[in-house]
Amino acid sequence: MLASEPVSNMELSTSESPKKLPLFINGRFVDAISGATFPDISPVDGRVVADVSEGGAADVDRAVLAAREALKGPWGTMPANARLDLVAKVADRIMERFDEFLQAEIADTGKPLGWACEVDIPRGAANFRIFANLIRNLPTECFQTDTADGEGALNYALRSPLGVVGVICPWNLPLLLMTWKVAPALACGNAVIVKPSEETPATATLLAEVMNEVGIPPGVYNVVHGFGPDSAGEAITQHPEISAITFTGESRTGQAIMRTAAANVKHLSFELGGKNPAIIFADADFDAAVKGTARSTFSNCGQVCLCSERVYVERSIFDRFVEALKLEAESLRLGDPTLPETTMGPLISKGHREKVLYYCNLAREEGATVITGGGIPDLGPAFADGAYIQPTIWTGLPETARCIREEIFGPVCHIQPFDTEEEAIAMANDSSYGLCAAIWTTNLSRAHRVARRVEAGMVWVNTWFLRDLRTPFGGTKLSGVGREGGIHSVEFYTELKNVCVKL
Repeated sequence: MLASEPVSNMELSTSESPKKLPLFINGRFVDAISGATFPDISPVDGRVVADVSEGGAADVDRAVLAAREALKGPWGTMPANARLDLVAKVADRIMERFDEFLQAEIADTGKPLGWACEVDIPRGAANFRIFANLIRNLPTECFQTDTADGEGALNYALRSPLGVVGVICPWNLPLLLMTWKVAPALACGNAVIVKPSEETPATATLLAEVMNEVGIPPGVYNVVHGFGPDSAGEAITQHPEISAITFTGESRTGQAIMRTAAANVKHLSFELGGKNPAIIFADADFDAAVKGTARSTFSNCGQVCLCSERVYVERSIFDRFVEALKLEAESLRLGDPTLPETTMGPLISKGHREKVLYYCNLAREEGATVITGGGIPDLGPAFADGAYIQPTIWTGLPETARCIREEIFGPVCHIQPFDTEEEAIAMANDSSYGLCAAIWTTNLSRAHRVARRVEAGMVWVNTWFLRDLRTPFGGTKLSGVGREGGIHSVEFYTELKNVCVKL
């Protein structure tokens, strides 16, 4: 591929040879200095969909140099409204190239057409529009201060960008969660070095084309593909001229990044793992609770940090709920993600499937009753090399079981009965994670009471995954550090400077 050749029109056809996905540095597509590459493998059928340049420390160096030059020049000196106009144009251009982003997302992840159409691509675009509008209308502080001479002083705050931000992205919602970080970072005036997951490199590369098309200056948005240790990820976290790291992924990886970044005292924002509870009271709208819990358990093949893996159901409706959720699980249609009737795709890789299958076997060893699933579905020869797994429900495990304590990140859940509100809250809180929770009840007082007491950064009542992008997003305990969304993102991506003027 030529340095300036666009990476687009990513078809799902098995007849095509793999695409070439280079790095994107200083407004140009370039190969890694080492010349190293790695395969991007489809979880749908196991074919290689792209040959990806693997960046390293030297590539991160040149990306940082380009970013710093952009901050000194056209990006750093650009009037705020002009900058925000460009950020908003990114949203428009993503939607104009909707089908290309859709193809790239499905090729990388195997997620069903409906989910990608309704969630990933429109939300990926919306992030740019929302943060451009938010920052355009954001006020700052101003105080009149008394002084001994009676003349007073004026104190006002200015927001400045942090500088160069390292954006390390997950594979489960590649475009959505990458733009959730890139959009506010750029809107606040920063430059970014993006490392997409090695599992899902396509949409970050395609977004590079969009950046050039709308006129984002070279060096503002850079993409360095690679892995974590001894690769691009570690180089980003260690680089002394990267001012901040924002990361979504596993808690253990977050801990490693925190140790590495400590030497340079970088700003850190982590959205990490979860072992999220759903609590269903007997007075809930039963059908809504069943369908809502099926959605919160099996959406995106359970590969959403917000999914419910621990389901607590009031004993009087327990047996009925288990049977109803079983029927929902067994009604899911696995198969070709490009077909509208497909409702569940594969896991991200065969490696990840081995992890989930390990927990399925462990659950049996720990004494679980398998209500449904727990194995590999037979979808015919076309998908025999894919990473598909059956939606799985267990009951009968003690709360001390590893399958209750450890994040699995697949289409699995364990259902446990409870007798009292206190018992449900105690079990929900008995976790080293605290990302989110779902509560199903028609009792308004109970909803507020339980929501307040559940130890989680986000709580849904009678719904799940309903987001207002202005609200705080993040977790407690091992589930993260800091908050994203609305003003909370602005607080992370900017430094506040106080100016005191004696009158």
